[in-house]
Amino acid sequence: MKQTHYRNCNLCEAICGLEIQTENDSIKSIKADDKNPLSRGHICPKAFALKDLHEDPDRLQHPVRKTDNGWQKISWKEALDEVASKLCSIQEMYGQNAVGIYLGNPNVHNLGSMSIMPVLIKSIKTKNKFSATSVDQLPHQFAAHFMFGHHFMIPIPDIDRTNYMLILGANPLVSNGSLMTVPDVRNRLNKIMNNGGKVVVIDPRKTETAKIASEHCFIQPGTDVYLLLSILYQIINVHGVSPGRLEEFTIGLDELDSIVKPYSPESTAHITGINAENVKKIAADLCNAEAAVCYGRIGVCTQEFGGLSHWLINVINIVTGNFDREGGAMFTTPAVDILQPPSSKGHFDLWRSRVKNLPEFGSEFPAVTIADEITTEGDGQIRAMMTIAGNPVLSVPNGGKLDSALKSLDFMVSIDFYINETTKHADIILPPLHNLYSSHYDLIFHVLAVRNTAQYAKPIFKKPDDTKFDWEIYLDLAKRISKKRKRPLNKMMYYMSRLFGTEWIIKAGLKRGSSSLSFKALLKNPHGVDLGPLRPSLPERLFTSDKKIHLLPDILVKDLTRVHETMSERTISKLTLIGRRQLRSNNSWMHNCASLMSGRDRFNVLMNKEDAEKRQIQDGQHVRVSSPDFHIDLPVKISDEMMPGVISIPHGWGHNSDGIQLSTASKYPGGNLNNLANGEKIDMLTGTADVHIRNIEITLL
Repeated sequence: MKQTHYRNCNLCEAICGLEIQTENDSIKSIKADDKNPLSRGHICPKAFALKDLHEDPDRLQHPVRKTDNGWQKISWKEALDEVASKLCSIQEMYGQNAVGIYLGNPNVHNLGSMSIMPVLIKSIKTKNKFSATSVDQLPHQFAAHFMFGHHFMIPIPDIDRTNYMLILGANPLVSNGSLMTVPDVRNRLNKIMNNGGKVVVIDPRKTETAKIASEHCFIQPGTDVYLLLSILYQIINVHGVSPGRLEEFTIGLDELDSIVKPYSPESTAHITGINAENVKKIAADLCNAEAAVCYGRIGVCTQEFGGLSHWLINVINIVTGNFDREGGAMFTTPAVDILQPPSSKGHFDLWRSRVKNLPEFGSEFPAVTIADEITTEGDGQIRAMMTIAGNPVLSVPNGGKLDSALKSLDFMVSIDFYINETTKHADIILPPLHNLYSSHYDLIFHVLAVRNTAQYAKPIFKKPDDTKFDWEIYLDLAKRISKKRKRPLNKMMYYMSRLFGTEWIIKAGLKRGSSSLSFKALLKNPHGVDLGPLRPSLPERLFTSDKKIHLLPDILVKDLTRVHETMSERTISKLTLIGRRQLRSNNSWMHNCASLMSGRDRFNVLMNKEDAEKRQIQDGQHVRVSSPDFHIDLPVKISDEMMPGVISIPHGWGHNSDGIQLSTASKYPGGNLNNLANGEKIDMLTGTADVHIRNIEITLL
């Protein structure tokens, strides 16, 4: 029977609306939903991968156990019993922190994981918890926690109503926005410029976004903190602090001047590579535009001063009056508001990691220390590991070290539907059904969207026999572990989910939310419901105890000492390596989708012509890119996109055929960019990995 279904795509942050045509159990077509109020008929190539995923013969559908003769299919009961028994016995023998958990970023795109996985995590009750958060976005949350009182109170650029947008270390034309859910971003940016506004991009590479922008400035990788301090210096000393109505509930405005004194535009130009006149012009435009916004993303996060940089971005938006106002940085008011109780506001440094003494943030340690916690003997050593929808061997710096560490575990379980570079180490893999078999409501990205919308979708396909939803796996394991360890089980979550699936969670969330949207109305609008543009919400939406913005949190101000101490030591690297994202490979498992991997080989190193000529390298030649502990061999693409002294390699690659079943692994092996980083360089404030690799070596093969 032919049917038409509407839902949003869960393969990246853009949550584009889709129209999916099916016949019986097959997908006949996938196209953009022109009536979706957020994506407005936009679609990117990743959406077509849903068909590949549905039909992929490599996708696991039943539990498997590793044996000397390969992977063996086992029953769900046997698999769940063994996993629970192993995890419990290891905790009984070595302590509750002997089990580690890693959560990959696909979890935040999934209703079952976001709503019910916490039941499983609480049943395991370990402090050794890690996630992709500390690999790519923690600085945003760190600044939000200390400034606004909630670790997910992340400001969103009001891109549809701004006149001036300053973009640092972000490439929204490829990412479709990131911590800024913004499908159809090309048209949105063009609208700013067509209406007489400006889009300015600061990046060591002239990215796809920079190519359509009004202006682009190259910047030395990892120096954003100096640029932002100089912009702030110029604003304070020339244009003046003008927070508008925010002044009534902002603490710290009077103390800004002393903080920025050492960072005039002239004093930082030799560090950033951006001359003083350009910095002054940017500051003036931010102050003089009718509405302006500064936005930074992953390139700003994954560096030595990522936490400070994102704090300064917030400060700049606040002191120019471009915060909580139309066209500036704003907050969503989602129909299902995950920031409200019983959600935790987050916490910091309640306990520390055993080996590197790194503070927890939101109950998680930085992912860069997973391998150390596995291989370093002593009380609290991780002896068993659970990974859920993640591939940290590829995504965490120095993945080779983690790859080796995972081999030494007493036991490992992965909740995943692929055998990949990480899950190949598991003793048992528990595969959940993929998204099209489940109902879906995007809990996270409606909170990060540039417009308030809501959309709920029922399952497209009927659940096959002898398969499980992810949330069923979580509940089955949680019940077994809680019983064995005599720990309390969240009975309401358990029994309500057993009776009603995940639907009841959305119904409850809508009742607690600030909108009048009902679940019945949501079902009647399969294209999604438009709840209107972002609107001012402060101080009511602040989560600080005094309902004030804390502009200068002590922990952030004190960290400026590191910036000042290293200022005189900053030198230009001979060659610095940065990563880059590609539209067709948001996550490494997408390399198994034929529709995304067709066409030219996209695993190459971009290099400026000047750098290539110095090394007598020609376009298309193969080179070896080396750090002290690792190397990658790949072809060169000479491009004026790159700033002299900077090269770029895409992240997410590095597949090999040793023990994995990815069908495209041999065709697109690539090399793991993150292995070139040693994992020791981090932002000491937030624990985020610094993946800007300085003084890299390139030799012609």
